[in-house]
Amino acid sequence: MNTSSATLISLNRGIGTITLNRPDKKNALTREMYAAISDLIRQADTDPELRVIVITGAGGDFTAGNDLNDFLNNPDTGSESATADFLLTLAETTVPIVAAVDGLAIGVGTTLLAHCDFVYADPAAMFSLPFINLALVPEAGSSQTLVQMAGYHKAAELLMLGEAFDAASAEAMGLVNKVCAPGEALTQAMATAERLAAKSRTALRHTKALMKRPGEPIGDRIYAELNIFSRLLKTEAPREIMGAFVEKRDIDPDKID
Repeated sequence: MNTSSATLISLNRGIGTITLNRPDKKNALTREMYAAISDLIRQADTDPELRVIVITGAGGDFTAGNDLNDFLNNPDTGSESATADFLLTLAETTVPIVAAVDGLAIGVGTTLLAHCDFVYADPAAMFSLPFINLALVPEAGSSQTLVQMAGYHKAAELLMLGEAFDAASAEAMGLVNKVCAPGEALTQAMATAERLAAKSRTALRHTKALMKRPGEPIGDRIYAELNIFSRLLKTEAPREIMGAFVEKRDIDPDKID
């Protein structure tokens, strides 16, 4: 499946892979690219055969952020814009999202990672949040997500000074799961995606939704988990998995929703 030459989309064994494909522009994002990614995420929200999404970039870079010519000539920042639609779709989906980062991850190329579930980076990857240097404010909810992830003072350093940082720093603050061996970020991302695709789609999405819930009294969270736990326990997937363990046989993947 190929949505456009700038956004390559392939579907294989439950994994949807999005490749940002403007290497001559360091994969800078246009409105059409935002729309293509949003469409795939929405498809995955309802398609039982599409279980995980991987986002990567072509040509040695993740993305240089917004295409400045497109951005300046066609400002697209309102609540109904393709940019806003992409950011909200990414932030609200319960589909597992895995990112593989090589080279540059600038602006939204960094902030979108806070909404991914797994992020793998090449040692040479460089991250930047240059909004303040452009006399702008943060986007993609990063004034909240980075404070939650890295703490206020580190977030202030990143967002108020706008200096670039490397993969090791991104890993230390929790933005990246793992800095991989050179050239192995996408390989690791695909391996994780395959592991996720083999698990219960329903249980994964409930788990992500629980983790994304706003803070609440612990008793409320315990009851919310118990409610879902009890409902899932009555379904076929956990019975098949536990039955296979007791009977010392292979799990039937057709019974894992």
